Amino acid sequence: MKYRNLRDLKVSALGFGCMGMSTGYGKAGDKKEMIALVCEAIDLGINFFDTAEAYGPYTNEELVGEALQGRRDKVILASKFGFDLQNGGARFSPRTY
Repeated sequence: MKYRNLRDLKVSALGFGCMGMSTGYGKAGDKKEMIALVCEAIDLGINFFDTAEAYGPYTNEELVGEALQGRRDKVILASKFGFDLQNGGARFSPRTY
């Protein structure tokens, strides 16, 4: 695996976008299979994972969190926040939190 320096972080050149595991591209994947997929990606050297509270909503971050139990020190997480989830949508809300 090739890596890039991002200031003090060493991130894999290939990142893992987690959205499709729980939402966005049809039916959510099987939870056990998705956890195994994250673990295999880490074993292959991928250490940069992207998730967001809007994916699900919340279910993707929960899934990724479960998959990373005992392995959190091996990865860099990217996330997005500030979505208006209380009104039934995942649109961005410009409010300051």
